[in-house]
Amino acid sequence: MPFGVDEAGKGPVLGSMFAAAVVADPEDLPDGIADSKTLTPQRRERLAATLRAAEAISIGVAEIPVARIDDPETDMNTLTVSAQAQAIDATGVSGETGYVDAGDVDAERFGRRVEKRVDTDVRIQAEHGADETYPLVGAASVIAKVSRDTHVAALRAEYGTDLGSGYPSDERTRSFLEAYVKRTGELPDCARRSWQTSSDILSAATQTGLEDFD
Repeated sequence: MPFGVDEAGKGPVLGSMFAAAVVADPEDLPDGIADSKTLTPQRRERLAATLRAAEAISIGVAEIPVARIDDPETDMNTLTVSAQAQAIDATGVSGETGYVDAGDVDAERFGRRVEKRVDTDVRIQAEHGADETYPLVGAASVIAKVSRDTHVAALRAEYGTDLGSGYPSDERTRSFLEAYVKRTGELPDCARRSWQTSSDILSAATQTGLEDFD
């Protein structure tokens, strides 16, 4: 059966990135599958639960933690390739064609890189906006986003505060980081230290500290 692949959490300053692969006959997918960004959190969770409960559907999920994201020897395009390939491998699919949401400006190149990294014999067709075009990729986007949302909820419980969505544009996320750095003098373990947001917040805290000292 064909498969679809997508990732979630490529751009946040907090937490892991996730990729998911869904192997299924598109006819077996539940109604309402769409690009996860167009769905409410409640709708995504219901669809993810339905997908996971279906015996005719195989799902693979891969997590790329903060330590790998911050590794200076890699980059986000390479990590996205790795995440998508790991998710495909987790399903055990072989001899099939899959559609993936391209994580590179050159979609064809991205597809070749994913295909090369998968351990089994698969054929990859990568396209931009594939989560809007192919229901299987839409299903994968739902699984990946719910995996990411669950991860953020766990971070929220761990730190005992609302840290927002984890994206740099989220004021709750910035407030969490600023308060944590002010209190401890360092970034939390869940922060991507290589992100500019992290560097800016650390620099601002250091400058404030120097001004207070003066």
